Amino acid sequence: MSTPADGRADRGPADLLADARDRPDGEARIAELERVAALAEATGDAGSAMDAWAELVEAHLRGGQRWRLFEPVRRCLDTARRPQRPGGGRRPVGPDDETLRRYQRYAVEALLGTSRIGLDQARTVLDGLDDPARHDGEALVAQLRCRIADHVGDEPTARHWLRRWQTAGPDPAAGCPDCLPVRQAELLAGWGDWAEALAAVEPLLDGTVGCTAQPEAALAGALLPWLRAGAAQRAAQAHVRAYRRHRVAPDGFDHLATHLRFCALGGHLDRGLEILVEQVPRLDQPHDDLAVMEFAAAGALVCALAAEQRGDRTVRRPAYHGRPAATVTVAALGAELLAVATELAGSFDARNGTGHQSGRMAAWLAERPSAPPVPLPADEPIDDEPIDGEPVDGGDLAGDDEPAGERWSDGGTAGERRSMAEEELGALSVAMITTVLDRRGDRYALDSAGTVLGRWGDAVIQFRRAGERGDVLHARVVADRRLPTARRAEAYAFCNGWNRDRLLPKAYVHDPGDGELVLAGEVVTDLAYGVAPAQVTVLVDAAVRTGVAYAEAVAALP
Repeated sequence: MSTPADGRADRGPADLLADARDRPDGEARIAELERVAALAEATGDAGSAMDAWAELVEAHLRGGQRWRLFEPVRRCLDTARRPQRPGGGRRPVGPDDETLRRYQRYAVEALLGTSRIGLDQARTVLDGLDDPARHDGEALVAQLRCRIADHVGDEPTARHWLRRWQTAGPDPAAGCPDCLPVRQAELLAGWGDWAEALAAVEPLLDGTVGCTAQPEAALAGALLPWLRAGAAQRAAQAHVRAYRRHRVAPDGFDHLATHLRFCALGGHLDRGLEILVEQVPRLDQPHDDLAVMEFAAAGALVCALAAEQRGDRTVRRPAYHGRPAATVTVAALGAELLAVATELAGSFDARNGTGHQSGRMAAWLAERPSAPPVPLPADEPIDDEPIDGEPVDGGDLAGDDEPAGERWSDGGTAGERRSMAEEELGALSVAMITTVLDRRGDRYALDSAGTVLGRWGDAVIQFRRAGERGDVLHARVVADRRLPTARRAEAYAFCNGWNRDRLLPKAYVHDPGDGELVLAGEVVTDLAYGVAPAQVTVLVDAAVRTGVAYAEAVAALP
């Protein structure tokens, strides 16, 4: 092994892992974590190896290419199960049992999103979850076996496991309890069980659950069942409300195919084309292949129906996938998307040994509207907006003859709408962070993993979304001023004093091994229950203000 120029060859895996964790998200950080994990395994440091593989799992969760986490999960599990050397003591430090089971779920779910993982590989990981001594894990096993069976087209087996899943007890490793009914509803809707699908999501529609994805995810799950059941007005209202979030939220891409299918089957082709043109550039971002396939197929359906109405209709298609922006016919755009969907469906079927995904996409493309369209409600936030089709004050929100702008008093229509939008809770997104910085007039860089990096005076500050669901705002500040390692005790004393006297940021000392100490700090805010844009403004302003103060204090040290 060659000796790195920065003298890291004489440092252990634990120290190198600490350095890698401090790097910003991106391919360089991933490559360094892989190198540290391999080094730790080669030197017998099982604890550092497990920690490095676990860090890689979290990095791929944030990066959007979930299929890449399969190998780190496998290596992490192999390290945890490997017999320890004689005298090696207790099991290596690393993720606890519940976290490892959650990682197993990630690995099996990755197969549903891509054909890059062999079916037998994922089933091997799933087999590791079948522990006869555990009764609290049945929900997780039943859920994953149900979803795999449905994915390959084995509906009878999928229904068997769905019944087991529905009657099993809660399991924290099985996923967000408020999102699991939506998954069940999607399965039931795919089998044509509209009433059962609606019953599954009904408890989530009052908006009182703790998950930030609700009720919008539940509303999307109910869109097509409501439309099929003849409740087109409720479906229209649900679409408008849910799309407000899904059009910008990072996790909203998975729901776009449902919104496009609603527009196609509900007769709202202009709306469908508008959404398609707006969202097609998101294909350049990392997403699971399954979500891309479904988006492309639903978009192709919208285009096919629009072309049937008027064959020469054109749209201004933005640049995506290396294609320059251009004015194209809807038929041409539909052909592009159909080719994407067909190729991906074929790759799934080749891996699975069935024709189910190709058949499913063909069935989507053969669908046609079954009833005349109903008017869509105004696309603007309204206080106490109903989601069950019942008006709040006796008025019909979807069919009111009064112009939408006249519903706002005191002549402040636009201003009041902006104010309400600023106070509307939603999931944390990168766009929320960059919007704040744009309003402040700050300069920043944004990498492919969604990490925002900027400089304010003596401080370099990085903002990123952390946590399994990206609902933790993590701000890290690094002071320009560095201290020689000989002043380590002084650096520790400074950080301890700062943490005693100041609330933010949490200060610490990092030794990268190059003879100088980095004085850094972080602000971590858990936003699992949602955040309004106005709150993000406060959090970003506070991080910048306190980060600059911290860096200035470091610069003022003797």
